[in-house]
Amino acid sequence: MEKRTIENKRKTNIYVIGSACLIILVSCIIAFFAYTSKLRKFAEETTLQKNNMSNILNNALDLENNTIESASSKIGKKVEELEEDNKNNTTVKVNNTKTQIDKNTNKENKSSSKTNTVEVIQDDVQDPVFLMPIEKGKISKQYASDNLIYSETLEEWITHKGIDIKADKATVVKASAAGTITDIKNDPRYGLSVIIEHTNGYKTIYSNLLTAEFIKKGESVTQGQTLGTVGNTATFEVADESHLHFEILKDDENVDPEVYLAE
Repeated sequence: MEKRTIENKRKTNIYVIGSACLIILVSCIIAFFAYTSKLRKFAEETTLQKNNMSNILNNALDLENNTIESASSKIGKKVEELEEDNKNNTTVKVNNTKTQIDKNTNKENKSSSKTNTVEVIQDDVQDPVFLMPIEKGKISKQYASDNLIYSETLEEWITHKGIDIKADKATVVKASAAGTITDIKNDPRYGLSVIIEHTNGYKTIYSNLLTAEFIKKGESVTQGQTLGTVGNTATFEVADESHLHFEILKDDENVDPEVYLAE
């Protein structure tokens, strides 16, 4: 009885051991095939990566060669050619600089020439010579700017910015000097007035006129040309005897006409 039991245990142990060995063997075979497959796949991937890397390197080398060739073509001039270009550029710059200097010099010369011409013209223009606007006229009231004179009309002491030249009514009034008539107006103080502009900032004013119908504004007149006739239109001097009120201005400032009238 014991022998059978022992044999059965042996058989069982043999069966168990055999089964275990079989399982181990099968596992080893499966593991071997799996490892072999992984090795093959790794080898394929490695080969592919090597090919890709080779292509990348080749492309990089081609690009670098093309870049070098392009750069070489751009800067491939000989040293002599570069020096010649530099000389030409320098010559052009120098020529441009000389041209600019010549232009500036010409401008300065032209400007200086114009200035000198203007100065010569201004030097050549002389002050006008003023004549008495009424032939054989006599001054009845003098110029007064720093002192006062008595006005019969206003019955008070006032300044007097011109001179009064005694003359009968309708006496001819003439231009004291050549010039241009800038205005013909009815002044509220001195009546009908004619204003003439002369050279070098001078003006003359002829007031208390009766008529001025033979002239017009903007007209050029000559010395001695008739402007109008003596009247009695000055409200500030209506009580005075018949006369011409005459003024001379320099740069719009009244001056004493007696100083400028030629004898």
